Amino acid sequence: MTNFGKRPNLPEGIPSDQQRIAVEEWFVKLRDLLCSEMELLEEKQNSSNRLPGRFEKKPWNRLGGGGGVMSIMKGKVFEKVGVNVSTVYGDLSSEFAAKLPGTSKNTTFWASGISLVAHPYSPLVPAVHMNTRHIVTGANWFGGGADLTPTISNNADTALFHGALKEACDCHSSEYYERYKAWCDEYFFLPHRDEPRGVGGIFFDYVNTGDWKEDFMFVQDVGRAFLEVYPEIVKHHMEKSWSRQEREQQLIKRGRYVEFNLLHDRGTQFGLQTGGNIEAILMSMPPSAKWQ
Repeated sequence: MTNFGKRPNLPEGIPSDQQRIAVEEWFVKLRDLLCSEMELLEEKQNSSNRLPGRFEKKPWNRLGGGGGVMSIMKGKVFEKVGVNVSTVYGDLSSEFAAKLPGTSKNTTFWASGISLVAHPYSPLVPAVHMNTRHIVTGANWFGGGADLTPTISNNADTALFHGALKEACDCHSSEYYERYKAWCDEYFFLPHRDEPRGVGGIFFDYVNTGDWKEDFMFVQDVGRAFLEVYPEIVKHHMEKSWSRQEREQQLIKRGRYVEFNLLHDRGTQFGLQTGGNIEAILMSMPPSAKWQ
């Protein structure tokens, strides 16, 4: 059901400057909301003797055009959490352009997006990833998703996370959730380990229904759903005590996370092949990990 490695046929057409500005502004707004919510969790946590964290922002410029801002926090709830926004543009390599729709006439591109990865201290609080993006060549499309990676699976957390994403999907199409859940399960899988990365979520790409406004609203609703559900999951567990053995399990699980992002993640590959900021691309790496 997927088209990994294939170039889909999408309608030709380029969004207006106003539409692209609206996309950029939404990603910045979502970044600010996410950072505020994460900092609030840091302030509310009582059981740690560490100081609450605050995000530090670091802008960067891309040599070929555009740039972004990294926002990184290391605190007492989150050992590391990063929220990056970027808008980049320029020319694609002919090799990479051949993999994308809308590049038959020229190899110019424009891309804007947000990416969040959180690695909590507590093994009882699941790690999480969320990103949404808009890419423009001769065609245009939205992509993204969110997935949960617990060290210790919790059925209530999984149900809450999936329920929030399903509600966001159902507002736009009764087919979206099952389709994008299945795509997520297939995508976030480590074939060399024969195991899933976590408990899934949704993953979507090449979204272009012909109604740009509707597609953009869908992407916004995914972001809002994540903003509401993940902090709720964190609150359920962040005051609970955990054992050294559970911490060891967490570090090994993080090793799997590293393997996926370096070997299989399409966002990592896109960033590297379009001359993105290396520090921002590898923001998803955990601060510590182990391998057996």
